[in-house]
Amino acid sequence: MVELIITEKPQASFKIASALADGKPIKKNNSGVPYYEITNGNTDIIVGSAVGHLYGLAQKKEEGKKKGGWTFPVFDIEWTPTYETNKGAAFSRKYVTTLKKLAKMCDSFTVACDYDIEGEVIGLNVVRFICKKEDANRMKFSTLTKDELRNAYQKKSQSLDWPQAKAGETRHILDWYYGINISRALTSAYKSTGKFKILSSGRVQAPALKIVVDREKEIKAFKPVPYWEINLVGNLKTDAIEAWHKNGKFWEEEKAKAVMANVKGQKKGTITDIQNKQFKQAPPVPFDLTSLQIEAYRAVRISPKETLSIAQELYTSGVISYPRTSSQKLPTTIGYKKILTNLSKQLQYESLSQKLLKTALKPNEGKKSDPAHPAIYPTGETPKELHPRVFKIYDIIVRRFMAVFGEPATRETMEIDIDVNKEPFKTKGTRTVEPGWHIYYEPYLKLEEQRLPAANKSDIVDINKITNHSKETTPPKRFTPASIIKALEKKGLGTKATRAQIVDTLIQRSYAEGTSSLQATELGINTAEALESFIPKIVDEELTRHFEEEMDEIRANKKKEAEVLDEAKNVIIKVIEDFKKDEKGLGEKLASAHGDAMKKASHVGKCTTCNKGNLVIKKGKFGLFIACSTHPDCKTTISLPAGAGFKVSDKVCEQCNNPMITLLKKRAKPQEVCVNKECKSKAVSDEDKIKEKPCPKCKDGTLVLRKSMYGQFLGCNKFPKCRTIEKLPKEEDKDTK
Repeated sequence: MVELIITEKPQASFKIASALADGKPIKKNNSGVPYYEITNGNTDIIVGSAVGHLYGLAQKKEEGKKKGGWTFPVFDIEWTPTYETNKGAAFSRKYVTTLKKLAKMCDSFTVACDYDIEGEVIGLNVVRFICKKEDANRMKFSTLTKDELRNAYQKKSQSLDWPQAKAGETRHILDWYYGINISRALTSAYKSTGKFKILSSGRVQAPALKIVVDREKEIKAFKPVPYWEINLVGNLKTDAIEAWHKNGKFWEEEKAKAVMANVKGQKKGTITDIQNKQFKQAPPVPFDLTSLQIEAYRAVRISPKETLSIAQELYTSGVISYPRTSSQKLPTTIGYKKILTNLSKQLQYESLSQKLLKTALKPNEGKKSDPAHPAIYPTGETPKELHPRVFKIYDIIVRRFMAVFGEPATRETMEIDIDVNKEPFKTKGTRTVEPGWHIYYEPYLKLEEQRLPAANKSDIVDINKITNHSKETTPPKRFTPASIIKALEKKGLGTKATRAQIVDTLIQRSYAEGTSSLQATELGINTAEALESFIPKIVDEELTRHFEEEMDEIRANKKKEAEVLDEAKNVIIKVIEDFKKDEKGLGEKLASAHGDAMKKASHVGKCTTCNKGNLVIKKGKFGLFIACSTHPDCKTTISLPAGAGFKVSDKVCEQCNNPMITLLKKRAKPQEVCVNKECKSKAVSDEDKIKEKPCPKCKDGTLVLRKSMYGQFLGCNKFPKCRTIEKLPKEEDKDTK
């Protein structure tokens, strides 16, 4: 009897095999796909791996042929291997082939994918399409530690988590229904104008876009309102002191002027009251995924998308628990004492862990819970060397875990009232009296410590100056990558695992832009307005939230999959009917929005060669390039680097007055560069130039000095046959030659 354990990813298969093996796992591979043979007690086990989703939804082939392929609405779909429908997933074919081979060798099957909706769907599809079984055993775990994995194997259930599987499958089908039908409808509308462009929209993407666009409209429509605040700067004995008029904001200038007239020439103020209030500041609650993403952005400026990616990496390394959780609870079963004892073996946490181990270890928990996983916590296992950004996320998780067990902090607020010729002023300061949990979370605290000087009633304040500050109200702030995640969660849109990707999709489709703040583009605004005018249900967050709640009810075994899907079909049919009433009107609005956006995105700036045309981005045989709009009269052309994205900029080069653009490369900061290859800023002085040298790759060519938008570099003179390039040597390198 041989058992096949199915994991979600190769790294997890190694962890599980190592944990369950009585001896050492025997690693084997099939066409480069690793799997493991182990023995656990009297059971021979093969641990094989998927690589994420091996199956995705697609329109039934025979249905597509019958209807001509490009029709809508479409509801006849089936699960298909992802390598058949997505060229980018071609690598998954060998994982399917390997699992099929392993399944034939086995008699029983256990799913050990991540215990969540997506993991359940991955496991379900492997079981029914590869193993050809209707059900399988299920391991449930929150960490990839040896003890928990062995316990999960011993206590595995005899069946998949069917409510979770059905909820996951429903989500995939719903997203497909919406995605394919609405995208085809939008494309059809665009096509009705005589133009063609494939457009797409998603079930959650459209409402998310509307949220960002509505905020942008608020900002644009905002009209500032003037107000005045009166500030006192002086000294209390030898200490500087600053206070503000008790009235706060004066909305009428005359009233502020009356106060200023009353205090004019006053050199002394008298303290009329002093209040000291102490309060307890409770420890923070444990991280769920959303609060981790928000805190990571606030504290260390790591985006929500990257935070999830890093957290997933830490989980598969076995050093934190499963990150895709909505829980803020830490059950005693995770073993607080054991985790802290193990953390104490890591030098940076030694003293703090030992301090906590002397306490009762009662966590301050939040309200949110998750049926599958506890809050995020460190396992106590010592990680291998971590990249600095990865360590920041690990450190913030460890310190938050320790902080939830800390004592409340004691803070004290002191308020001093000052009378200046019957005009009341107030100053306020807050300080920490007892740090409590602060000592565990100190690197990431953001608390104002403002200690006021010792004072008594009737003490005199020497006034240096009193100023009337003229101010204006400010518009609402744009969403940050973290605050938009929080807004989506509050509105019940998307899931904890998908919200960051939804925001990223808006940026990729040029509906929004920005890294530190999210700004709706003209394309995004016009697209949202078109959808809201012609098919408002698409951007209706209430409808999207309704289906999220329906899927939660499927997971809770309170609703049936078919019931929810039938309702969704009816909604989509109604949406399509409404859409077809004025298909051309929608198409014209979309075409106009995209046309304007394309013009704006392709306009680089004034051509300094002819001073008549504009430099615009064009597409040629070898990719994108910049050319003058008066071509062929002006033959100015500038190549754009391959493999880089770009954004036009309003800036011009200080050296040569040519336009500048922003180049975007993966894992690199955006770089502003001048489009002029001959710009003095890119020049290499004669003493910096180096001698030509043989090409190290093709051997036939020679590396010579070349120019690009980035500046100068070494490139093979056999280009394009040989594409070898090298950076110019650094000063220290040249000095050693």
